[in-house]
Amino acid sequence: MTESEKMYGADLVVDSLINHDVKYVFGIPGAKIDRIFDTLEDKGPELIVSRHEQNATFMAQGIGRITGEPGVVIATSGPGISNLATGLVTATAEGDAVLAIGGQVKRGDLLKRSHQSMKNVAMLEPITKYSVEVHDSNTLSETVANAYRIAKAGKPGASFISIPQDVTDSPVSVKAIKPLTAPQLGSASVADINYLAQAIRNAVLPVLLLGNGASSEKVTASIRRLLEAVKLPVVETFQGAGIVSRDLEEETFFGRVGLFRNQPGDMLLKKADLVIAIGYDPIEYEARNWNAEFSARTIVIDVAQAEIDTYFQPERELIGSIEDTLDQLLPAIRGYQLPEGSVEYLQNLKKNLDGDLKFDRKSKDGLIHPLDVMEVMQEQTKDDMTVTVDVGSHYIWMARYFKSYEARHLLFSNGMQTLGVALPWAIAAALVRPNTTILSVSGDGGFLFSAQELEVAVRRKLPIVHMIWNDGRYNMVEFQEVMKYNRSSGVQLGAVDFVKYAEAFGAKGYRVKSKEEFKETLAKAIQESQDGPILIDIPIDYKDNGQLGETILPDEFY
Repeated sequence: MTESEKMYGADLVVDSLINHDVKYVFGIPGAKIDRIFDTLEDKGPELIVSRHEQNATFMAQGIGRITGEPGVVIATSGPGISNLATGLVTATAEGDAVLAIGGQVKRGDLLKRSHQSMKNVAMLEPITKYSVEVHDSNTLSETVANAYRIAKAGKPGASFISIPQDVTDSPVSVKAIKPLTAPQLGSASVADINYLAQAIRNAVLPVLLLGNGASSEKVTASIRRLLEAVKLPVVETFQGAGIVSRDLEEETFFGRVGLFRNQPGDMLLKKADLVIAIGYDPIEYEARNWNAEFSARTIVIDVAQAEIDTYFQPERELIGSIEDTLDQLLPAIRGYQLPEGSVEYLQNLKKNLDGDLKFDRKSKDGLIHPLDVMEVMQEQTKDDMTVTVDVGSHYIWMARYFKSYEARHLLFSNGMQTLGVALPWAIAAALVRPNTTILSVSGDGGFLFSAQELEVAVRRKLPIVHMIWNDGRYNMVEFQEVMKYNRSSGVQLGAVDFVKYAEAFGAKGYRVKSKEEFKETLAKAIQESQDGPILIDIPIDYKDNGQLGETILPDEFY
């Protein structure tokens, strides 16, 4: 065998990624992992070099969120590994498949105080589904195969593989494993499906609570088939946004729930005599918020057992393939109709839902009300466009009022509420959905957590329009502090010229001062974004945030 024909540990890793049909790898190189980066120059997934490992992990998480297949991030040892942590905990908490690969010092240096020596696995094990270190180069491919399938199995999350430098550099004598057929779950048992069908038929007001686990393409299709035949009312979590299609909205959709216990959906959940939780994860919105009175009779449909607590004690769990279970349920409940009294209640609730915009939008000159910003966005957002949302006051407004009609096209960080995700997620969305403009929203605070990745978007000429709701504060913290303490602290930020910032990266930047100007600018930006990212600085008027947080809808609707 000639030197050029030799296979090394790095080849096994890259060949494994090829066999698993990985399209992109995000990351930053370093000495302990550089042979993998060197190998990627010749074969394998396309390498997207980021400006920070945390943001590279967010990009990988975006791939996992949108496609259901693990996004891949690779980083070097020491701080390269520790910088993965925030992205990995966000992915695991929020059910997004990620495969992270990290460099490590040579095996002989593991027990020494050597440069960048760190217990990688011990650090990341608590925030991943699977965390291992490989000490035999011939086992690298089998480890990648296991990590990949674990990341996307059941409730998805992050897997992490630590590889000492001399393991990637060592010759190997085996070939990369090709992925096996993933085990297929069957539907829940016939007895459980019949139990649920009878419970629905006996119910006065059954409600579907759709969580992130219900937002995959197959599950969404099954839910839509069910709702087309049987008009059951639906409440979505923030990460379940878009499961209900535009055609089904009028008869079945009654809002989203999350963060504050004052949404119209909360009223419906409280009124319901049967809550069917599909793909629901309490990290999205704890049951103590929507079942504070212990009144909800609950049945779960999911791929794994529910986490039980005082406020969430399902009387039955239908475990298995969610889509198959729903397809089996449909013929058993076909023909069910809500009682006349429930239909009347829902009609009144819908009026209240449609009228839940009781805010004075008049703002000071130069400021724009959140509802005006969203009205313009809604008019110009097509159903197939992806909208990524950071964390901040804008996230509350967007989650409550911005409509989406395709699952996994309106993306929120609703488990960890992690600042800085919007732009990296937008980059991921632009890569896997290349034929549409991606809209991205952040506050001025959250933007600077990952703003350096604007360079990646410029480098790749990605069609992203990023909007900054700018008020010079960490406002989501500020208005909640005011509600609790009648004052705020630690929230004031210094001024940044975001237009100049965008231009410094080679992007276009605009600043708007009115709703009309924003409308014109957004339309122009969507067109111009075909040549690369556009940034729009929007001076936002958050005067109604306190009212948004406090508003409880009328008791008679409960």
